[in-house]
Amino acid sequence: MNYEIVTLEEKITAGIAARTSNASPDMGAVIGGLWNRFFSEGIFASIPNKVNDRALGIYTDYTQEEKADYTVLTACEVSAEPEAGTLTVCRIPAGRYVRFAVRGNMHTAVAAAWEEIGRMDLPRAYRCDFEEYRNADMEHAEIDIYIGLQDGAAFPLDK
Repeated sequence: MNYEIVTLEEKITAGIAARTSNASPDMGAVIGGLWNRFFSEGIFASIPNKVNDRALGIYTDYTQEEKADYTVLTACEVSAEPEAGTLTVCRIPAGRYVRFAVRGNMHTAVAAAWEEIGRMDLPRAYRCDFEEYRNADMEHAEIDIYIGLQDGAAFPLDK
């Protein structure tokens, strides 16, 4: 899987959120339900101050015990926090990330990429990881997955 190390500035995002874990039997339904609501209820279209038209899948607020539970958001990057309301605001922290380029079917390619990432010995920060959907083509999706790295961690990955 292709990757590169990038340094990102802080990003402000707005969207909707839920709490889940990889061990939860309803994890797929929770995450899928967020994506469904995000588009079918017009949330994506209604977010003010969008920086671009890319959707983000964000994973943050990991528990310290075995990194099991986390908050998942479907969101967009925004130039300013929206006024208080129904949207959840998340700040993607500035720092070093490894960016994986994923191409293919939107569902199967992302799932396969996360499985491969899970087997890698990454110096993960477990602060915030996210997917950036660069297009909306279900069969020929272009998705970048960003994994936050520990500050000062030695890298690179063995390819």
